[in-house]
Amino acid sequence: MNPTAILLATFILSIVGLFFFIWSLRRGMFDDTSSGARTIFTKGEIGQTEEPSADSAQRVRLQGVTDSNERDSGSEEGVSPIELSARIEADRSTAYPVYVMLASAGVWLVVASLAGLLSSLKLHWPDLLTEYAWLSFGRLRTIHLNAVAYGWAPMGTLGLSVWLLPRLLQTPLRGARLVILGAVIWNAALVAGLGGLAVGINAGMEWLEIPWQIGGLFAMGGMLIGLPMALMLGRRKVHHLYVSVWYMGAALFWFPTLYIVAKIPGLHFGVEQGTMNWWFGHNVLGLYYTPISLACVYYFLPKVIGRPIRSYNLSLLGFWTLAFFYGQVGAHHLIGGPIPEWLATLSIVQSMMMLIPVIAFSVNQHLTMVGYFSALKYSPVLRFILFGAIMYTVSSVQGSFEALRTVNAVTHFTHFTVAHAHIGLYGFVTMVIFGGIYFVMPRVLNIPWPKPALITWHFWLVVAGFAVYVITLSIGGILQGLALQDPNVPFMQSVALTIPWLQGRSIGGTLMTLGHLVFVYHIALMTLRVSSVPLDAPVIASQQHTA
Repeated sequence: MNPTAILLATFILSIVGLFFFIWSLRRGMFDDTSSGARTIFTKGEIGQTEEPSADSAQRVRLQGVTDSNERDSGSEEGVSPIELSARIEADRSTAYPVYVMLASAGVWLVVASLAGLLSSLKLHWPDLLTEYAWLSFGRLRTIHLNAVAYGWAPMGTLGLSVWLLPRLLQTPLRGARLVILGAVIWNAALVAGLGGLAVGINAGMEWLEIPWQIGGLFAMGGMLIGLPMALMLGRRKVHHLYVSVWYMGAALFWFPTLYIVAKIPGLHFGVEQGTMNWWFGHNVLGLYYTPISLACVYYFLPKVIGRPIRSYNLSLLGFWTLAFFYGQVGAHHLIGGPIPEWLATLSIVQSMMMLIPVIAFSVNQHLTMVGYFSALKYSPVLRFILFGAIMYTVSSVQGSFEALRTVNAVTHFTHFTVAHAHIGLYGFVTMVIFGGIYFVMPRVLNIPWPKPALITWHFWLVVAGFAVYVITLSIGGILQGLALQDPNVPFMQSVALTIPWLQGRSIGGTLMTLGHLVFVYHIALMTLRVSSVPLDAPVIASQQHTA
C-alpha cells in the first residue's frame, strides 16, 4: 500500500478513536457546569477577582468588569477551614525555593538578552568586537539559545510549577531544601556549560550543544527539583486533579525522558543523530515548555477574572491530543534531507493534527473571556497571560502549515524560521512566565509590587519589540526564501537583501532587552523591600481554601 495512504488512514483512525475516548470519559463537550473547572475556586470565590499585581484602583475596576457579567450559579462544594489552612501552608512551604528559581530565571534572562542582542547586531555589523573569540557570532548565538533554553525558561516554568502544585493538591511541599539544592546544581551546570561554549567546547547539535558530562548535572538537579513535586501526588488532599496538574505532571515526566535519551553518549550517529536532534529540539518545546505554560494559563486566567474556564472537557481534549500527536513533528525540519520519505510525511501529518489541540485551547479561552475582554485594561497579569495564549495559537497554526513541503521550500533555512521560533518560545512561553511571576511574587515575598507603572512599561516595551522583531524577520525571511528559490539570483544578493530586515530585528531586540531590564530591576526593588507582613488577600480570607 502507498505510505501516504497508510498515514492518512492512521490519521483518520486516530481522530475517530481519540474523540470516542474523550466522549466515553466526558459527555457534553461544551457543558459549562463541569465541577472540574471549579476546583481552583472555593465557595464565594467565583465572581471575585484576584490580581496581586494591580493597584487598588485597578482592582476596583477589574471587579466591576466581573460584577457586570452574570455570576456562575452552579453548585459548589462547601467551604472548609481545613482547606483554607492548606492553601496558606502550601504557599509558605514553597516561598524560598520559588524565589530562588524565579530570581535565577531573571538573571539568566538578562544574560540571554544581552547575548542575543549582541549576536543580532553582528549580523549587520560584522566587525563589532571581532578581536574576542568568545564574542564571535557563532559562540554568542549559542550562549543566547542555551541561556534561554536551560536558564530563563526552565527556572521560570519550574518555579511556577513548584508554587502551583501544592496549591492545586492542597498539600505543602516537603523537601524544599532538595528543590533549592537542585536549583543550585542546575544553575552551576549552566554556568559551566555556557563557559564551555564561550571557549569553544560544543557538542555540535542545536539545543544540545552543552556536553553530556555537564548534562548529567542537569539531570541530577532536575531530579532533586522534580522528586518532591512527584511525591506530593501521593499525599494530595483533593479528589479531582485539575487539568493544570495533568499538564505539569506530564511535562515533568517528558522532559527528563527526552533529555536523557538525547544525551546518552555514543548512542547517536549520522543521519539518526540528526533525526534525534530535531526529535528533541521540537519536543522540548511541545512536550515541556508548552504543557507547563498551558497549565499556567488554565490557572491564572480564570483566577484573575473570577470565572472558571468555559469548557473543562475541551481542556482535556487539548491535553490528550497534545500528548498523542506531538511526538514526531520535529522531522519536518529535515524535509529534503537524507531521511526516509515516510518519516518526513509522518511529521507533516502529525504537524497538521496538532491543529486539534490548538483549536480546542483557543476556542476554550475565547469562550472563557467573552464579556471579560475589558478586564485587560485593569489587569497586568491578564495582559501577559492572554497575549501568550494568543501567540500559542499563532505559533502553532503557523508551525503546522510551515511543515507542508510547498511552504517549507520557501521558509526553511531563512530568517522566517527564527521569527517563528520566537513567536513560540518568546511570544507564548516567555509572556506566560512574565504573567505568572507578576501573580506569584507578591504571594512569595508578602509584599505588593512597589511600582505598578513599571509593569505597564515592561509590557509595552516587550510587545513593541516583539512585534518589530517578528514582522521584520518574517518579511525578510520570505524575501530571502524567494530569492534562494530563483536560480537567476546570486546567493550573495539573497544575503544582502536581508540587511534592512536584520537591522529591524536589532531594533526589536533592543526594545525587548530594555523591557527585560525593567522587569529584573522591579524584582530587585521588590526584594529589597521585603516585608514580613502578609499581603492582603483579594478575596474573603475565610473562603480562600482551595487552589
